[in-house]
Amino acid sequence: MTLPVARLMRSSVVHVAFAFLAMGSWAAFANRGHPMPAPLHAGLIQGALSAVITLLLKRGIEGLARRFSGLTALLAPPVIAGLVSASLLTAIHAIGGTPEIGRTIAVPLTVATSYAALYNFSLWRTRKAMNHGAG
Repeated sequence: MTLPVARLMRSSVVHVAFAFLAMGSWAAFANRGHPMPAPLHAGLIQGALSAVITLLLKRGIEGLARRFSGLTALLAPPVIAGLVSASLLTAIHAIGGTPEIGRTIAVPLTVATSYAALYNFSLWRTRKAMNHGAG
């Protein structure tokens, strides 16, 4: 991979823009059976929410991971992140009048929670190895 491409792949702006476009497009697709502007509104709402979640999720998992130890440190951060994400997505889409809330949030919530679980697992494993090596 070339240096400019590698730099682009690490860019927060690129990640946020991709989340907005990918998950916003998904939301519009999930609501395609409803008359305009419902699919467009759902897409804009989900795109904005996914952009914010993408920006905050990594730091949120890191902060939560520091607050727990043992098996709780493995399980609690992604569960908390998933519950907070599900609650916010559901509430904001309900306020915004999204017709197909379940379909709309299914993919973004699965992606965000999977990322949270995998990233948290990597943090937990590293922390466990460092603690085991120190003893």
